[in-house]
This record gives sequence, structure tokens and C-alpha cells, in this order.
Amino acid sequence: MDDDALLAEQMAYYRAGAAEYDRPYAEREELQELLTVVDDLPITGDVLELACGTGQWTRLLAARAHALTAVDAAAEVLALARARTASPTVRFLQADLFEWQPLRRYDTVFFAFWLSHVPPTRLPDFWNTVAAALTPGGKAIFIDDGPAAAAEEEVLAHQPAPAALRRLDDGSQYRIVKVFHDARTLTDDLTALGWSARIRPVAGGFVGIAEPPTAVTRPG
Repeated sequence: MDDDALLAEQMAYYRAGAAEYDRPYAEREELQELLTVVDDLPITGDVLELACGTGQWTRLLAARAHALTAVDAAAEVLALARARTASPTVRFLQADLFEWQPLRRYDTVFFAFWLSHVPPTRLPDFWNTVAAALTPGGKAIFIDDGPAAAAEEEVLAHQPAPAALRRLDDGSQYRIVKVFHDARTLTDDLTALGWSARIRPVAGGFVGIAEPPTAVTRPG
């Protein structure tokens, strides 16, 4: 696909920048505020976390979950997540989320700041994967940047998907996919895919809770 090179560069960015990954959580007040909303979300039972990064959210989910599977494609950030989350109920898994399919179902599927990294052309397949990972009655819960965050990014034009340029401390620079979803438009998009979604603005971003279509092919 046309966005393959862009996604490869995005992966390279997160692998090379693992040591710098947590910096925004120390510098941005809105991220600290967003971390606190986990306590008010319906996170229960067996939980699947997609794109867990260095485990900022994993440690909070682990306190709410019966068991937690945390998935990320970058070994470098997974190593940091393992060090941060010392719990026997947490299992870490390295996998490319654009290729990986869950082998079982979960009560909750959670992802923070991942949806904005999914190219628009791949969103239907991504939501199908999430739906297939949920038990009947299960929920997807997601947190991400809203349109206001575009002012903080170096947005790029003429890319195969909405993109921004990120720089690391060593001066290297990488393109990443960055889609600034509007809560109302995202709700409409999910409704068109058969989901029932409630998305609310929080701390400059948004928090969404969605239930999948009832007719969905699930893993056996």
C-alpha cells in the first residue's frame, strides 16, 4: 500500500526514540489529566491494550483488570513497559498491529494515542480487528489527541496519509501518521461501521467508549 513506507518510518521513530517516549507525560499537564480518567472508565475483566508503548497506561490498566495483555510492535518500548509494570497478571506481546490478529476475546480493548497513527484507509480493518477481539457485551475504550493538537505538530502536506514530522534529540527526523480526529466526525464514522460510540472531549483530547456491531466474525 502507498502508506507502507510512512508506517515503516513511524515504527523506526518509536524504536529509535524509546528513551524519549515518556518526556511528554512529564511536560504536558493535559496528559497527566488524561491519565487520571482511567479510574472513571468501565475497564473490567480480561483487557487487551493495543500499542502499549512504555507502559504509562499499562500500569493503570493492570490495577483494574483481571488479566491484561499489552501489545506493541517495538521491542525497545516493550522493554521499558515490562520494567514499569511488575505484575503477574500482565502479559506483554510484540506484534505489528497492522498484521496481528487476536487469538482470543477480551472484555475490554483499550488504546491510547494509537488511533491517530492509523492511516484512514486502514481504519475499517482496524475496527474489525477490535470488534473481533471483544466478547459479547465488551467495549473498546480509546484516548487520543483532538484537532487542537495539530498546532503542536509539524504537519506535512502531500503524504500518502495525514502525517507530521517528529525529531529526536540526536537530530534525526521521521515522518509519522498523525490524524487529528474530531469527536463528532469520528462518532459518525464509527456509526457508519455499525458501532455504537460515545466520545467526549477531555483535556484537549478525547475519550471514547464504543460497542461493536452485533454481527461480527470472532476468533475461534
